[in-house]
Amino acid sequence: MRTIALLFAYFIAMSVAAQPKSWTADNGNGTFTNPLLYDEFSDPDIIRVGDDYYLAGTTMHTVPGLVILHSKDLVNWENISYCFDRFDFTDDQFWLRNHKEIYGQGIWAPCIRYANGQFYVYSNINGKGLQCYTSKDIRGPWEHHNMQGNIYDLSVLFDDDGKIYAIHGYGEVKCTELKPDMSGPIDGTERVIIPNGSAVGEGHHMYKINGMYYLISTDYRPNGRTLCSRSKSIWGPYETCVITADETFGYHPAPFTLVDGRIVPDGTKFTIPEADKDATAATNIHQGGIVQTQKGEWWALLMMDFHSVGRTVTLAPMTWIDGWPMVGLSGNPGRSPRTWLKPDIDVSVEPHAAYERNETFDGKELGRVWQWNHNPDDRMWSLTKGRLRLQTMPSEQLMWARNSLTQRVIGPSSVTTVELYTKNMKDGDVAGLGNINVPCSWIGIVKTGKSQTLRFFEQAVNDTIDQPAGNAEKVYLRLVGDYDNNRAHYEYSFDGTNYSQLGREMTLSYQTISFQGSRASLFAFNVKGSNGGYAEFDNFTVEETAADRSGNIPYGKSFRIMNLATGKPMIALPHGLMHDTRADDKSKQTYFHIIDKGKGQVVLQCEDGRYVFVSGFGLPGDVRLTKEESKAEVFMWQDFLNKEFMLMSMRTNRYVGKSPTTGSPYSMDYKGADPARRNGAVFRWEE
Repeated sequence: MRTIALLFAYFIAMSVAAQPKSWTADNGNGTFTNPLLYDEFSDPDIIRVGDDYYLAGTTMHTVPGLVILHSKDLVNWENISYCFDRFDFTDDQFWLRNHKEIYGQGIWAPCIRYANGQFYVYSNINGKGLQCYTSKDIRGPWEHHNMQGNIYDLSVLFDDDGKIYAIHGYGEVKCTELKPDMSGPIDGTERVIIPNGSAVGEGHHMYKINGMYYLISTDYRPNGRTLCSRSKSIWGPYETCVITADETFGYHPAPFTLVDGRIVPDGTKFTIPEADKDATAATNIHQGGIVQTQKGEWWALLMMDFHSVGRTVTLAPMTWIDGWPMVGLSGNPGRSPRTWLKPDIDVSVEPHAAYERNETFDGKELGRVWQWNHNPDDRMWSLTKGRLRLQTMPSEQLMWARNSLTQRVIGPSSVTTVELYTKNMKDGDVAGLGNINVPCSWIGIVKTGKSQTLRFFEQAVNDTIDQPAGNAEKVYLRLVGDYDNNRAHYEYSFDGTNYSQLGREMTLSYQTISFQGSRASLFAFNVKGSNGGYAEFDNFTVEETAADRSGNIPYGKSFRIMNLATGKPMIALPHGLMHDTRADDKSKQTYFHIIDKGKGQVVLQCEDGRYVFVSGFGLPGDVRLTKEESKAEVFMWQDFLNKEFMLMSMRTNRYVGKSPTTGSPYSMDYKGADPARRNGAVFRWEE
């Protein structure tokens, strides 16, 4: 009977949803797994208008700018709008002219609000001050208000008395009243509402809930923590507490670029030290907004520095405790499950990705996922006969090349391929597929006179590898990225079938010069100081090699549970405790099955027929064995990808774990994973 039940559970699991081609957080079974998007989405701010949710995020130096996503269920999102198509400033730095740039500056940390029958999106542009974009339709068109003033990283509150307040500043938090017509701040209204020394940082999100003012902020010293400050008055005084810290979902920081300068010339010495796998830094969930659903649930949408992908957004349940909106669940406040039940919203949404990344260039417009690196010169590019045509303009390297078209890379791993047509390239032209980051890299064709060379270039080590390209008028270029492990390499093909690697396996990094992660780029420029010919691109594809997670939970399998910290398998001891054993022990007591309880919830059954349960709570909460299925512990399987997982009790919201040093048996008193996944609470299953 047990075998029949296991097979039934397996077929049910396999039939939940078709295999996805692109990452979606929706597991198709009533649960979701973070991150919501496996590509960059920085500084998220969230609102609900009726039954619709809108999420605004940073776009820095890329355009279109200020991206807005829409959702009905907080899990599945769609890119529906940008607030502007181009920066409407003539200064050279917005156009990447004359060696002036806005990398990592531009427009960032938006605040989205709905009031007076229209949408407002506020943000800062370095050197230009506070900006506001308004529209009665979330899809636009948007009206731009240059409000100026030294207000940045702000939140805006439309108060009950009709006044509009901007909350801003780092450490010393200020409140300034804004003019209703969005023409600027009201002179003389700025006041300090939280003084320096209060451990409050930046990235503010202000809310008025049941007459109380709540300010959600993030402090980065010494690592990312999210705090809440509350007061009965907008002007204070405020009391503050930490509402989440250390929730990294088992991720450590990416290697961090060290370089003297900003957009440095080729030949500059870079240093990319190995990542500290035990550090938290800003990989924990921090900075973002909170929102209440139609049924009264509260959720936080927070970002985390997610390896070389950049910053991405996560969804975390919230629990109110003593009047504080704590991130996480009762029994484990401050931490959040990576996999959890979807918000209780009465809507049926087919799981889908936020963006369509593949592009044939057959349409009259580029897909929404594309962004230009700084303002483009629209005279120098076109969609022509089903291809993207880029006219070459002078530049000595990729980071200064104008009209580079980019999109965010997608994790955890993906393969990006594009066709490059070279017939109309001229002497000094360089065109290809690159990664716009600091340092940058690329693979492409270099024209010298009438000959052409296939070249790989990696700025981090100033490595150039050339290979003859003959008379080929078409070459296939490929970027193969393992972004969870901060690695990538380039490949090429002349027939679209047989690919060869060119250059080494590169180390990818994160840095605060561009404040963005890796970005796939289509580029064309001329290194001889003049306009040249043009390159054409076609059939841009992104294959997401880890998007299908249907096999991540071992339904219908007999498997061992290996503890990542000890390297040893879990064993059900005869006298009833769960412990570990030798790595080569493959006795019946080291094998387990899953009994599916629906919505991602499982019961573990040992091969010998006993079920896993927990006796007591806290540190004495032994993980034990029972013959009665009715007493078995129900766990929410936490999918950490690549067969790695955690087991979270649905009863206590704590995790099963075992100390790698003390020799104690398994208990259920772990708050979550550490950044290196070696505190004893993260496992790997093997058949």
